[in-house]
Amino acid sequence: MTDNKPAADVTKDWHATQAQKSGATRLRLFAALSWILAIGGQIAGVVLLYQHKFDHGNVPLLIGILVGIAIFAIAGNLLWKAANRHDPARASDRFRFFFQNQLGAIITLIAFLPLVFLILTDKDMDPQTKKVAGGIGVVLAVIATLFGVSFKTPSIEQYTQDMNTCAAQIKAGQPTTACSPDVAAQAQEIATDSAAVAAATKDTEHPAGRDIVYWIAPENGAKKSETPHVFHLCAAVSPLRDKTVNSGSVTEAYAQNAIRITKQIEMEQKQCGFSVSQ
Repeated sequence: MTDNKPAADVTKDWHATQAQKSGATRLRLFAALSWILAIGGQIAGVVLLYQHKFDHGNVPLLIGILVGIAIFAIAGNLLWKAANRHDPARASDRFRFFFQNQLGAIITLIAFLPLVFLILTDKDMDPQTKKVAGGIGVVLAVIATLFGVSFKTPSIEQYTQDMNTCAAQIKAGQPTTACSPDVAAQAQEIATDSAAVAAATKDTEHPAGRDIVYWIAPENGAKKSETPHVFHLCAAVSPLRDKTVNSGSVTEAYAQNAIRITKQIEMEQKQCGFSVSQ
């Protein structure tokens, strides 16, 4: 059991890459635009309803408005879900996790319920029109809302667990069952750098090398450095002289934005007392 604890601690430190965050931001902007159009369609329907445009006809127009609301709501929901896969919330932050993952369903209900309620309670509308439009509105609202519900919600915790599992599978040469597109690139980088560190730190005491590196600690006690750093083979190397240094596995270094192994491996092997790689 104790062997699993360090890995569990490491998995708390996964963060989306800048590219993933940028992609998620674009998707969320398009989702918001789609939702705005859906709500705009509802407002148009409500205005026309109060103008009694549907009292004795115009059923195709009313149904068209309801269909348009559904199309834009569903499009927004799909875009929002795609954004959450790129940049998920942390499951431990329960309010944000629920709100971020179920926002599509909430917005869809807002886009549908007022108009559907007014249709079903309109005393001036032709009963047949009310029955047809109201029924279609309810069905479309349910379908669009289901598209907004996130049943399999991604989370930072799950992604970081997958990332470390993926990295371990790559290093062991096993089938990469945990390497989803969102974690595979970072897992491959971790596996590659871990292998490079192990190769550079072999000695008689550790013939297989080590998985421990050293890097400049984040500024002002932060959990993660604002700018990327490199990590090194030991604390005694010249680039770390007179610096506040953190140490840990390659995965832990990545979590604090130390995301590249030093290019001066041969020099650092000499300074750290390791055999120089051939």
